[in-house]
Amino acid sequence: MPNPRPRARSGDKQPPREDGGSGGEKLPASGPSPAIPPQVLSMNKLQEITDDISKLTIVHEIVLNSDFKLQAASFSPDSLENRVKETLHKAFWDNLEEQLSASPPDYTWAIQLLQEIKEALLSLLLPWHNQLRSQIEEALDMELIRQEAEHGALDIHSLTTYVLGTMARLCAPIRDEEVQGLQSLTDPTQLLREIFRVLGLMKMDMLNFTIQSLRTHLQDHIVQYEQKKFQQLLDKLPNSLDHTREWLCKAAAEVSASSSQPPPHPTVSGSAATHLPGAASSSTTVPSLGSVLNRGYMNLLCWEPGQKEYPETLLMDQARLQEVQAQVNQLTIIAAVLLVTSGMCGSTLCGSPGIVARLKRVTKVLLEGLSCTRCEEALEDVGDQVLQEVSRTLSQLGYPAFTTDKCASLKGQIKSIADKGNAVRHVIEQRIHSFLSLFISPDGLNSQKDFPKGLDTIQEELLEVGHRFGSVIQHNRQLFAPYYSGILKKVLLPDAEPDSDTGMDSF
Repeated sequence: MPNPRPRARSGDKQPPREDGGSGGEKLPASGPSPAIPPQVLSMNKLQEITDDISKLTIVHEIVLNSDFKLQAASFSPDSLENRVKETLHKAFWDNLEEQLSASPPDYTWAIQLLQEIKEALLSLLLPWHNQLRSQIEEALDMELIRQEAEHGALDIHSLTTYVLGTMARLCAPIRDEEVQGLQSLTDPTQLLREIFRVLGLMKMDMLNFTIQSLRTHLQDHIVQYEQKKFQQLLDKLPNSLDHTREWLCKAAAEVSASSSQPPPHPTVSGSAATHLPGAASSSTTVPSLGSVLNRGYMNLLCWEPGQKEYPETLLMDQARLQEVQAQVNQLTIIAAVLLVTSGMCGSTLCGSPGIVARLKRVTKVLLEGLSCTRCEEALEDVGDQVLQEVSRTLSQLGYPAFTTDKCASLKGQIKSIADKGNAVRHVIEQRIHSFLSLFISPDGLNSQKDFPKGLDTIQEELLEVGHRFGSVIQHNRQLFAPYYSGILKKVLLPDAEPDSDTGMDSF
C-alpha cells in the first residue's frame, strides 16, 4: 500500500495536492470551496478526458471483476439504432447477392469481404503461429484472387472451405458447433454472412482470453497505473475532488463527535484518536486518519441514493458498492425475520430439520429486487408465508396451532421490520456492520474473525459479502491513500503548516 508522500525538504519538489493542483497550497478545512470560474474545455479536450476515463475504468474493471468480459454492442430490437443497422446490413448483403448472381458474376464486394476475412483470421493468431500465418497469406493471396476474378476463374467455394477449416483450428471449443454448422450452407452470400458473424464472436473470444491472460500481470502494477492516470485526470480537471472532501469531512465530524465516548465496537485500524501538539482546537486529541477513513467507508453501506453525489474516488466502484449495500440490507431483514420467528416459536420448533432453511429461502425470494419503498408490502407477504410454514410444522410435530392473537402478533412483528427504527432490525444491522468493518482493516481479508451472535443463519452469505466489500475497499485504500491523507490532514489540522510534521498516523 503506498504511503502518503513524505514531508518535503527545502529544494524538493512538492507533492501534488489532493485535488490535483500544484504542491504547497493550503486548502480550506471544510465548507464550500471558494468560487472559481468554470473552466471552459474544448471538444477535443473533453473527448480526450472521456477516453482517459474509459481506459482507466476498463483496466479497473478487469482487475476487480473476475467475471469481466467484453461483449458486442447490442441494441433494442425496436430502437432506431437497430433499425438503421438492420437496414444497412440488408442492403449490403442484398447487393452482394445480386453481384454474385449476375452473369458473369461481379466479385467486387466479395473480394473486399475476403480481404476482411483474411485480416480477421490473422488477428486471431498468437505470436508463435508463424506457419499458419504463412499458410493464410498464401491461401488468401489477394493479388492472386483479384487476377482470378478478372479472368472469371475465382472459386468462392474453395476459398470458403479453406476459411472454415482454418476457423475450426482457431476457434474456442464453445464455437465448434457453430463453425461446423456453417459447412452445411451452400448459398455463397449466406455463407459469407455467417462466416462474418462467427468470426466476430471468435474475435471477442480472443479479446476476453487476452484479458484473462493479462489479469495477473495487471494486478502487479494496477495501483501505480491507476494512480498515474488519476493524477493526469486531476491535472486536466483541477478542484474535482469536492465530493470526496465532503464525504471525508462528514466522517471526520462523526468520529470527532464520538471520540469522547468509548466506541461500541473495536476500531478496525488502530486507536480512534491521536494526541497531537498544536491542534486547531483547545483539545489536543484529534481522530486518527485510519479511523476517519474507515468510518467513511462504512458510511457507504448506508448511502442514501439521490441525496448526495458519490465520492469521485469511488465512482468506478459505485455499482459494486451499491450492490453490496443492497445485499447487506436484504441480509439484515432476513436475519431479523428469522430472529423474530425464533423468538415467537421457540427453539423446539425452529430446531425442526429444514424449517429455518425454508423460512430463509421464502423470505429471500419475496425480498429479491425490491426497493426500500416496497419493503413493507413485501414483509406482509413474508409474514403470511412464515405463518403458513410455522403452522405446517406445528401440525407435523403434533403441537397445537397458534391462537389468532399469536398469529397476528407474529405477522405484525415481521411487518414492523420494514421500519428502519425497529429495535430488532437495528441490533442486527449494528452487528452486521461491525462484522463487515473487520474486512476493511489492513489485514482484514486474511484475519480470523469471530462470527456475531444471532447471525448464524446468514453466515455463508455474510462472509461472501464481507470478502467482496473488503476487496473493493482494500484496493481503493491502496490507490487513493495519498489523496485521502492530504485531505484529512487539512481537515483535522487546518492551522498546521504545510511542511510541519503533524505526527499523525498513515493508513
